[in-house]
Amino acid sequence: MTAPDGVAADAGVTCRVAADQGDLDACFAVRKEVFVAEQGVPEDLEYDEYDAGAVHVLAVRSGDGTPLGTGRLLTGAAAVVKNGDPDTGVGALGRLAVLRSARGLGAGAALVGAIEDAARERGLTAVDLHAQTHALGFYERLGYAAYGAEFLDAGIPHLAMRKALL
Repeated sequence: MTAPDGVAADAGVTCRVAADQGDLDACFAVRKEVFVAEQGVPEDLEYDEYDAGAVHVLAVRSGDGTPLGTGRLLTGAAAVVKNGDPDTGVGALGRLAVLRSARGLGAGAALVGAIEDAARERGLTAVDLHAQTHALGFYERLGYAAYGAEFLDAGIPHLAMRKALL
């Protein structure tokens, strides 16, 4: 859900678009912990040319600001390339990561909601993502539908998913 000031919050979790280098550093630290250290994704694959132009969203614990998770939104040409779809009205949600210690607190759902809000603010009509197959149920509960064939990304099975934004 989104508070009146445009900051998404859910059960002790607050999400915001990264506002400064400190927020970006926190986003990249979460990604390094989850994708590189925990899942074994090579660091040179985790960080890419899309990071510079992406909208990065950071989830923090509401009380003390401790980083809990992150995700990013690609728009325009970057989303077209990532999605493999020429429709510039479709954003690409990616790099969604929640620290192991924060899983089950609602940070993932809050991040997806905040990224969808950022997509709406930018006039997008839908969001695509590439979900690790073990996470399909999570995204389906948030309104995403899988399409296409399974594929490997960094050696991990994925499926493309889409949600229309209302």
